[in-house]
Parts: sequence; C-alpha cells; structure tokens
Amino acid sequence: MFQPKLFSVLRHHYTRKMFFTDAMAGVIVGIVAIPLAIAFGIASGVGPTEGLVTAIIAGFIVSLLGGSNVQIGGPTGAFIVIVYGIIQQHGLSGLILATMMAGVMLVLMGAFKLGNIIKFVPYPVIVGFTGGIALTIFSTQINDLFGLGLTEVPGHFIEKWLYYFEHIKQVNWWALGVSVAGLSVIAVSPKISGKIPGALVAILLLTPAVLLLKEYGGVDAIQTIGDLYALPQGLPAFRLPDFSLPAGMTFFAYLQSLFAPAFTIAMLGAIESLLSAMVADGATGDKHDSNAELVAQGVANVVTPFFGGIPATGAIARTMTNINNGGRSPVAGLVHAVFLLLMMVTLGYLVGYIPMPCLAAVLVVVAYNMSGWHTFVSMRKYPKSDFAVLLVTFFLTVIFDLTVAIEVGMLLAIVLFLKRTNETTEIRSFHDEIIPNEDVTSGAFAEGKLVIPDKVEVYEIDGPYFFGIANKFDDIMKSTGARPCLVRVIRMRKVAFIDSTGLHNLELLCQKAERDRLRIVLSGVKPKVRYALRKAGLIKMLGEPNVCPHIDLALRRAAEVVRELSA
Repeated sequence: MFQPKLFSVLRHHYTRKMFFTDAMAGVIVGIVAIPLAIAFGIASGVGPTEGLVTAIIAGFIVSLLGGSNVQIGGPTGAFIVIVYGIIQQHGLSGLILATMMAGVMLVLMGAFKLGNIIKFVPYPVIVGFTGGIALTIFSTQINDLFGLGLTEVPGHFIEKWLYYFEHIKQVNWWALGVSVAGLSVIAVSPKISGKIPGALVAILLLTPAVLLLKEYGGVDAIQTIGDLYALPQGLPAFRLPDFSLPAGMTFFAYLQSLFAPAFTIAMLGAIESLLSAMVADGATGDKHDSNAELVAQGVANVVTPFFGGIPATGAIARTMTNINNGGRSPVAGLVHAVFLLLMMVTLGYLVGYIPMPCLAAVLVVVAYNMSGWHTFVSMRKYPKSDFAVLLVTFFLTVIFDLTVAIEVGMLLAIVLFLKRTNETTEIRSFHDEIIPNEDVTSGAFAEGKLVIPDKVEVYEIDGPYFFGIANKFDDIMKSTGARPCLVRVIRMRKVAFIDSTGLHNLELLCQKAERDRLRIVLSGVKPKVRYALRKAGLIKMLGEPNVCPHIDLALRRAAEVVRELSA
C-alpha cells in the first residue's frame, strides 16, 4: 500500500523540537543546493532558472510523497549528459516529453512493486556508467574552465576534445585564474570548516572579486551567468509544454523516438534515488519504502516539466548533508524546497554575477567526486570478467551514450552470470553404486553403499536445470549411452529451479526413451519443480510411480521396471 513517509512521521508525535532541527537542516541543504542546482541546469544545456525550479518543485514533491525520511530530490550531475544529449537531438520540447514519459515509467515501476530493481543492476555496470558520466561532465566544462569562448562545441567526446586542442591557443588566462582559484578554495574549505560547502564558499569569494576586476580593473574577459542566460525572476510559473512535432512525424512516431531516452532517464533516476535511499538507511538506521520512493520520483518528473524543470532524482550529496545536519524527517526536505523558492524570488538576480569559470570549477569537483577512481583501482582485484564489464560500460558511456552503455553492460553481465551458473552446475553419472547421503531413508538401501541394479543408469543434476544446462545434460547422456540399460534415474534433489527449456529438454528425453523402450525415473524432486513438471504434463507422461521422493525408492522402482521390461 502506498504510504509516504511524511504522513507516518506526522502521525507519530512529531514535536516542535524535531521541527526546528529539521528546519535548520533544510536551510543548510538549501544553501548547498543553490550552486549545484544552478550548475546542473547550465551544464545540462538549459539555464540557471530551470535548475533552481527543478530543485524546488521536484524537491518538494519527493519529500512530500517519498518513501525515505531524509531523501533530498532535485537535479543531479548524472542527468547532465542525458539531458544535454536529448536537447541536442530532440530539442527542449523533446526533453519535456521524455521527462514526463520517464515519470510515468517510474510511477508504474513503483505501482508494480519493482522497488528492488537496484538489486538486479550489477555493481560493475553502476561503477562503469557513473565513471563515464563523470568524465563526460568534466569534458563539457573545459570551454568555461579555460575561457576558450567557443560557441559550437561538438557533442561527441572525441570530436569535442579534438576541437578543444585546435583552439587551445584561445585560453583566457583571467578565466583560467578564476577556475584555479575556485578549485583551490573548494579543496581547502573542508579543512577549515566542514559545515559550509566549498562550492558555496568559492562562489561567495570569487563573485565579488570578479565584479571588482570588471568594475575597477578593466577586465571584461571573464563571462558571468548573466552574460549568457536569463536570470531567475519571480515564482515558478505553470505553463503547458510545447509539444511541437518534427516535420513529417506523427505523434506516435515521436513517442517511439523518445522511448529510449525516456527509459534511460527512468532507469537512471530509479538507480540513483534508490542508491541514495540505501546509503541514507545505512547512516540513519531507518528503512525506506522503495516503491513509494519510485512513485514520488515519478510524480516529480511528471509535474516538474510543467514549470520548466528538467529530470530529477534523489541526490546522494544533498541527502547526506541533510543527515549530517540533523534532518530526520521529510519536513527537512520540504523546508529546503521552500528556502530555495524564497532565495529565487528575493535574490534570484544575484545569480547573474556568478563567474562561469567558478561554476566550471564546481562541476569539475562534482565530476571528480562522481568518478570513483579509487573504485576503479580496487575493481582490478575482482574477477577479470567483472572488470571487463566495468571498462566496457565506462567506454561506451563516454564514446557513445548512456543508453547503449547500460544495455550492453547489462547484457554482458547476464551472459557472464549464465556462464558462471553453467560452470557451477554439475551433472554426474553413476553405473555401479552410490554413496548414501541425507536423502536416503531406511531399509536395505540405507546400509553401506547403494547398489545400482543391472541395466539402470543414474544421473545427478547439481544446480538449476535451465537452458544453459539442457544441452550439457544431453551431451553427458549421449557419452554414457553406449551401455545397455532399461531405466535411467535422474536425481534432482539439488535442482531448485527448472525453466521452459529444461522442461522441453526433459520432455524430449521422455519421448526418446519411449522410442528406445526405456523408462525415466525421477528422484528427489522439490515441490516447486514438481509443480512445474505437473503443469507441463510431464508427471502424467512419466507416470506418478516414476516420480520418487528419495533415491532409495527410485532405485527400488527402477529394479521393478527392469523386471517388468525383462519379463
């Protein structure tokens, strides 16, 4: 049942003291979110207003409807690459529609209780695409970091860097100086005070310094946000999105073209928000509702575009800032959104004075923190196949795009999983005797070794019986099929799962045995596997007496069948 955390918190003795603690945490998170929201909006190819609006609207909805007590929603660095690519290919109207489609997907994922989706995304894939996004973000900031003044930078990674090297002589040393100063302040700030974020300190110090240089030093070469973008003004206004169709394309065809990027937004939003919620649970000892969290993220991404916003998800850095400053309920997230709204309405015009090189420095640090380079180093100690998946996902994210990277990375991870499962599932054959074990009950067969009757072969499957094992089982049976036999006992005590290919393989085995005048006896079939066999009609084909609970009973049954067939 959908149950936002806010409602349960307010029902259980929410005190005035708790409110003041949450309010203080919300204000601090709001201060941290201002430079990040502005930077993410600009880097995504929209503007500072869109970034702030997303932090306000999405942040409020995620805290209002979410399944985590401390999650802070808003624009994140992970979406920069996706949003920028969608705008380049489909325009702003395409981004709006893709974001809303992604929101619907997230709501459906929550409604169908797919909140545990994060468990099915392999760790190497997450590390790979996160590192790839970080490198891509870094590459988008070179123009502002060095003050190159380029207006038509290519979108693809390799072409982008070749273009940078062609124009490297255009470096603006004043802009580069501001960038270096910004990076230095961000690096040193935590050592002086861990309470105030370095990004905010850099902006507060360098913005007036650049204004003084422009006003009294005659330095006009340093661009500011106001030189390039419209500034935030007033309350976020509700407006119907412009869904202008490309020439010659129907609306349905347009939706089809946006499905892949919308799915990427939804998947990345789900992964990042649930990862953030899991990290928060570890820090607070709470337990989030992953399905409610997905629904809240979905609603936020459906509503935000109506106010000019961009995709949003749970932000790990802001969520941890909330926790570290005492936030323990969704009220802190609501206060953070209201604080951002007040800042935008009253002081939004000040955003225009922030130097672009300083903002580039902020994003370079964001990219560095996202990169997880130490994880790359540690992953070298993991199995080579996992490290290969990481590298493939990383390079595909950088060279192509995140959609291709996730698809190929997941496919490789699945293939490796099947290969490992195939290697761990063993199939053994026995012709003379079997050492008794826990599934032997009593009687003559329980003492000493189990003697296999004449003209009986025993095969044991140790592991799941699925399509990766079916052919392997066929090969082993063919290799041992030269001996004359009348009954084949298949021991399935360790088969916890059988899929359609395994069922089909078993059916073909029964049909072949009938043609060869052989009988199949099954031993130790687990209840779930037995249910699957019954539904497929295999128990009826085999005969109920030929499906035995234990190996001793199966060998007795095999001996009886041999006598019947030999008579």
